[in-house]
Amino acid sequence: MSSIPRRVIARLDIKGPNLVKGIHLEGLRVMGDPGEHATRYYEGGADELIYIDIVASLYERNNLTEVVEKTAAHLFVPLTVGGGIRKIDDITQLLRVGADKVAINTAAIRNPDLIREASRTFGSQCIVVSIEAKRRPGNNGWEAYTDNGREKTGLDVIEWSKRAVELGAGELLITSVDKEGTKKGFDLELVEKLAALPIPVIACGGAGSIDHVYQAIEKGADAVAVASLLHYKMETVSSLKTGLRNRGIDVRV
Repeated sequence: MSSIPRRVIARLDIKGPNLVKGIHLEGLRVMGDPGEHATRYYEGGADELIYIDIVASLYERNNLTEVVEKTAAHLFVPLTVGGGIRKIDDITQLLRVGADKVAINTAAIRNPDLIREASRTFGSQCIVVSIEAKRRPGNNGWEAYTDNGREKTGLDVIEWSKRAVELGAGELLITSVDKEGTKKGFDLELVEKLAALPIPVIACGGAGSIDHVYQAIEKGADAVAVASLLHYKMETVSSLKTGLRNRGIDVRV
């Protein structure tokens, strides 16, 4: 296991003005104002916040500029923003209003050279490739999906992840669509396979307890992105970090 402290990241999925949460990225429930939740997670010690506009790719636009600008003005924590990012200008705009990183999924699959161009323009540390993974039937690996888990790509998740690294991605955000929102734990086999890659991997989808977060880190995740655990107040960022420390995990202060 890496000696680098592990990160606890709060993920906020946004639809219009609302923070939402679903199961398998579907059946979305409105959770409230994203700014209020983000403030609570920041004050609780979140290492980063991830904002995803979950309908942005569908409508080919990112609607988070105003949200990011407001957040960056008041919360001094790294912000990753994803959804509807199609070109270099979109990245420029989000970084200009306060994002520290961008997460790209649909556009990266449609045009893989965007990863290379973006990493050269802004530095690989700014470019997160987001991958929505579903297990293939018969436990035959995983397929990458786009558009919030709705659209098949035919791409093998492991092979696509390797290519993203080669193209210059600085980090991978791996969401298990099968596990997302279930609170039954991460896809640990997927986490372990991707943790062998030479860039940080953020595990997302399935956290329902401190034990689940610990298991993902044990399998090699550099960070965990959690949503339900925090939105439903099952845990706080502080209690998660305390629980991880008690299990011998080095987490950021």
